[in-house]
Amino acid sequence: MKSLFKPWLLAVLCINVLSIFAVPTAQAHGEKALEPFIRMRTIQWYDVQWSTQKFNVNDEVSVSGKFHVAEDWPISVPKPEASFLNISTPGPVLIRTERYLNGKPWTNSVALEPGGDYEFKVVMKGRLPGHYHIHPFFNLKDAGQVMGPGVWLDIGGDPADFSNTIQTINGEMIDMESFGFANGVFWHLFWGALAAAWLLWWVRRPLFISRYRMLDAGLELELITAQDKTIAKAVLVGVPVLVLALNAVTANQYPDAIPLQAGLDRILPLPAQVNAGLVNVDTLKAEYNVAQRAMLLQFSIDNRSQGAVRIGQFSSSNVHFMNADLANVNSKPGKDDVSNNGLSLDNDTPIAPGEQRTVTVEVRDAAWESEKLDGLIKDADSRLGGLLFLYDDVMGKRYISSISAAVIPKFN
Repeated sequence: MKSLFKPWLLAVLCINVLSIFAVPTAQAHGEKALEPFIRMRTIQWYDVQWSTQKFNVNDEVSVSGKFHVAEDWPISVPKPEASFLNISTPGPVLIRTERYLNGKPWTNSVALEPGGDYEFKVVMKGRLPGHYHIHPFFNLKDAGQVMGPGVWLDIGGDPADFSNTIQTINGEMIDMESFGFANGVFWHLFWGALAAAWLLWWVRRPLFISRYRMLDAGLELELITAQDKTIAKAVLVGVPVLVLALNAVTANQYPDAIPLQAGLDRILPLPAQVNAGLVNVDTLKAEYNVAQRAMLLQFSIDNRSQGAVRIGQFSSSNVHFMNADLANVNSKPGKDDVSNNGLSLDNDTPIAPGEQRTVTVEVRDAAWESEKLDGLIKDADSRLGGLLFLYDDVMGKRYISSISAAVIPKFN
């Protein structure tokens, strides 16, 4: 007994000691789980912003922004013929009240066009107080979730104050937090009890060995009795009749009910915001230096605009690499997904109107490794994608190009 008691006592003591250490909360929602080529070359987010990051229960908060559907859509990823914009949260901490795409309200999935530009807005209401990491994201059919940029939201107040009251078609005010709850619990218990009774009816008698012996002896017809057949017929007839009868009662009680929608919205993209034609960028080469954690990009830039332009930012998979020498690129110091000194050029002089120049850009930062983007060189589809932002210092204009290229790894 002593030899058994000591290990158990030691195990209990270890559990108690470990329980005093704080367990950190999860700070991500799988945004790094997808292969880099999917995150870089499907939904390319930009200008995403939140109306506020501190609010109380019942207060509204909105996230808005833009995204470009990459032309160089990966061949191994199904086309975005059914996509759904949602918000990734650690549980029901918010409720979504409104959603817009290109200024149009929409509730269903939507077919996106590769090469298209879209603007979105989602309005939500605070539900549970706390400190939460939140992302907008697109669910792509047969491909998975492509996360947008994440932020931390602080929701204050008392959870007991939360209200989710709506008005139905017939003018009745109902609380969505409790409406139909008792009815739902009753029918779950009813069908669960019916299923359990059906199983118990069959498993109450000897199983496996006894039944195998009867089958082996050619007595399979005696395994099912006349009473078994009677009960099976009653269930076979009774369940559909009950369902149809209850459906008729419900339809009579709620004659104006709208069924769940299963359509596919068709919303045309905006006029070209990315690759608009005034500043054309052609990617000539992409090399990734593993040791230096640096991506070397060579571009051919044809400036057809009316003013001189400079490269100010390269964005890929929600990581922004900024040109520190350009002051008006909306730098955001302190943000985890922004590298304010990560981008450098071999020639940073402005590209004049009508000029075509080959520019070499080095994007060097530990984010290639920490965001698991360097795994690109190990993928079967080793192609880079992202958005290149160019700025006109004088006229205050911005030009965006979606770029892509095969990546050549370098190990020295």
